[in-house]
This record gives sequence, structure tokens and C-alpha cells, in this order.
Amino acid sequence: MKSSVRSFDMLKWIGVAILVVAIVGGNAYYSSVSLSLRVTVMIIVGLLTILLALTTTKGKNAFQFVKDARGELRKVVWPTRQETFQTTIMIAGIVILVALVLWGFDTLFAYLVSTVLI
Repeated sequence: MKSSVRSFDMLKWIGVAILVVAIVGGNAYYSSVSLSLRVTVMIIVGLLTILLALTTTKGKNAFQFVKDARGELRKVVWPTRQETFQTTIMIAGIVILVALVLWGFDTLFAYLVSTVLI
């Protein structure tokens, strides 16, 4: 039973690959046809490709993962504008402070090396 499901999924993935190649190849082959018609056909065939992929085991797992990720994203507590601004200012200040300290060390070491070598 499981082997037949895997082989049927493999056939579906081959169908997905064929449809993707058909989209790309058809768009190139029918480049003289109006753009709006080509885009419409590409969208329709693309949706059919996605629907076919979603009927496979891996497709169902991927769709479930996306649903779970959206659910987790809804649980996120986003910072307010003021919190974001304050955090940005603190990080910028720390970056400037560290840059000045590193510049100071670099200047000191350059001076020490130049006095030793001269």
C-alpha cells in the first residue's frame, strides 16, 4: 500500500515538473502572443501545478508547515514604534562607542609598532 502511494506521488511530481517546463517553454515559444494572455495562461497553469503538488504527501506536509508558521506568526508580540526607535538609538550608540574604542586601539597599536620599527 505504502509503495503504491509513493509511486503515485512520484508520478504527481513528474506531472508537476512537466507543467513547470510547459509554463516556461510555452512562454518562450508563444512570445509573439499578447503578454496579458500569456500571463493569464501561466497563472492558471501555475495554480493547477500548485494544486497538483499539494495533493502529494510532501505537498500536504509543506502546506501544514505554512499553516503552522502563520499561526506562530500571529502569536508574536510586535514592538511599538517608540520601542523600535529607542532600541535603534541604543544600538547605534553602542556601535559608535565600539567603533571609537577599536579606532583608539588601532591608533595606539599603530603608534607602538611605528616606534618599535623606527
